Amino acid sequence: MFMIHIPEAEYTLTAIRAQGAGGQNVNKVSSAIHLRFDINASSLSDWLKIRLLHLQDNRISDEGVLVLKAQQYRTQEANKRDAVQRLHDIVNAASQIKPVRYATRPGRGAVRRRLETKTQRGHVKQLRGKIAAE
Repeated sequence: MFMIHIPEAEYTLTAIRAQGAGGQNVNKVSSAIHLRFDINASSLSDWLKIRLLHLQDNRISDEGVLVLKAQQYRTQEANKRDAVQRLHDIVNAASQIKPVRYATRPGRGAVRRRLETKTQRGHVKQLRGKIAAE
């Protein structure tokens, strides 16, 4: 599998304060990371840029900037690694071309077995009827 590497100069990392509970530490330490990656200005191939820009992803702005927020970990370094890894995952996923799936039909044996089980179930349900009193 071909992995695409993105140079560090093509994205910017900004430290911000993390959201959520965490006590006094979360209010004074900027441990979350904002990663900004300009798709149009990157060194990626043109077809990959087009594929990335056509993703239905809220993290990609109208100007073509991918913004990731990493705040899962308590340390800034771990969040940096997480943000860069997620960026690489998104780009590599966009580079994968899925094979075309052709619609197939079930075989004769499968159709026959399905119809036989349907008739068997129908007979079982018929036997559940009320017994006629004499």
